[in-house]
Amino acid sequence: MARYVVGIDLGTTNCAVAYAEIATTGADPGPIVPMPIPQVVANGETRALPVLPSFLYLPAAKEFPSEALALPWKSDGGRIIGQFAREHGAKVPGRLVASAKSWLAHPGVDRRAAGLPAVAADDVAKISPLAASTAYLSHIRDAWNHALGGKKGEDRLERQEIYLTVPASFDAAARDLTAHAARDAGLEAATLLEEPQAAFYAWLAARGEGWRKRVQVGDLILVCDVGGGTTDFTLIAVQERDGALTLERPAVGEHILLGGDNMDLALAYAVASGLPNGLEGLDPTQRAALGHACRSGKEQLFGTPSKASVPIAVLGRGARVIGGALQTELTRETLDRVLLDGFFPVCAPTDQPARGRRTGLLEIGLPYAADPAITRHLARFLGTQAGSLHASGSIVKPTGVLFNGGVFKADALRARVLEVLSGWTGGAVEALDAADPDLAVALGAAYYGLARHGRGVRIRGGVARSYYVGVETAAPAVPGVAPPLKAVCVVPMGMEEGTEADVPGSEFGLVVGEPAAFRFLGSTTRRDDAIGQVLERWGADELVELAPLETVLQAGDRDDGATVPVRLHTRVNEVGTLELSFRGIRDDRAWKLEFNVREPE
Repeated sequence: MARYVVGIDLGTTNCAVAYAEIATTGADPGPIVPMPIPQVVANGETRALPVLPSFLYLPAAKEFPSEALALPWKSDGGRIIGQFAREHGAKVPGRLVASAKSWLAHPGVDRRAAGLPAVAADDVAKISPLAASTAYLSHIRDAWNHALGGKKGEDRLERQEIYLTVPASFDAAARDLTAHAARDAGLEAATLLEEPQAAFYAWLAARGEGWRKRVQVGDLILVCDVGGGTTDFTLIAVQERDGALTLERPAVGEHILLGGDNMDLALAYAVASGLPNGLEGLDPTQRAALGHACRSGKEQLFGTPSKASVPIAVLGRGARVIGGALQTELTRETLDRVLLDGFFPVCAPTDQPARGRRTGLLEIGLPYAADPAITRHLARFLGTQAGSLHASGSIVKPTGVLFNGGVFKADALRARVLEVLSGWTGGAVEALDAADPDLAVALGAAYYGLARHGRGVRIRGGVARSYYVGVETAAPAVPGVAPPLKAVCVVPMGMEEGTEADVPGSEFGLVVGEPAAFRFLGSTTRRDDAIGQVLERWGADELVELAPLETVLQAGDRDDGATVPVRLHTRVNEVGTLELSFRGIRDDRAWKLEFNVREPE
């Protein structure tokens, strides 16, 4: 039996860990404490810090002596993870792996293929987004086992109840890849939890029973979570059941690849105007270094409101690496103009984010949102949910906001969101007191673990979106026209983890023994569709097609390419992974598709 519940925030920019002891905790959900994480902070220096920056540096041969990278338990296999990786990698970005979490959610690339750093030196042995995520979790595992694992190993992290957080907007494939990374790190029992919910759980943990005095029945709390790589919106409704206040999560937003990384890039463009030849005068490595320098400058200015500016330096090229350094600065006026007006502009509730026109040939990279205006994305989310939640007016009107993510460390950015929301709702929208944004998600994940033991309040919600499998319609072939696609609901919104069900309806034909593509779709608005419901038509924004699964299901004693009559059975396992089984009608054969397992049962 596990001794601890452990919350792990596997963040785009920072990772954090918090834990509580199950055995000695009574009805009160505390104490939940963060775990400092040892890491290399400078050449030859190791220190435990509150967070582990999600950066991995791949050193050149003999770039550092082995003792310079030594950790209390061992090295990270010749790699550097954490603060020194971030700081040193800003000077040598061709060896720095960053934003691995965003790449892990990118359906347009092979997330198991070695592709990071995206812009790398020729002698760099690239790694995959999955491997980078595994490396961060392995570092956390080793740090825990060194500090808390115990001499006999009974308290090793592998034996604890682990709650690993993911963005609410992660689709099933990205969630499953995160679970895969945990398994590769030896954390077999990790349960996934949505980050905005974890942030709200941290608020509950901090308030204790006092949370019931802060909200009332009918309140609708917007969790606005803007981290390093993603923007997440979630609604938490305060309801009443049997005379007591309850919490339910009625809606989450779509995946928006927009966050602090984009802001750093925008600042780099603005700051580059102060260089002799602008951004065009920099090579790709120098551009990446400028982005990292702007991130550091942004953090300094937000952290010290009295500062008017910070110097920005970009190393030169060739023999004059030091002497040829380019000097400029990031001013507070530039910071406010670029971030406030560019990412949080005042807009109308009917405004929609721009949909950028895509060219036919694209450079391989992250599919960032075309419109950087987070307030317009928020307007779209609240407007889209108004119809499905049967709200009066053009948008859902939150009564309060819980901010999360490192971006909202800045008072000015929180104030702008409240200003915009108050203008939309016609009344003052107040912010809930938030925990430390660097630690809130990990603290909340640990609280959720205690709540599962009956020592805290749980948010009702289940699966955050409905899932559908695409079925090709039997129709006469027409040259140049693809057969129509129907969508069969296999997981209705709200289906609880750890539950399963037969999919009612007619039988289907399953192609075995030859390559076939299985198409999946998802929706964050169709909350009334029942399992087995067949959709023949849907609105452009109602269903979003997910990355297809291409595989060969074994034919066994059947001919390759045979069509087998089957019925569907669906299961959402305890870590939130979707499993779809095809069960033969004429025999007991069965095949199973998970979002990362493509073999028959």
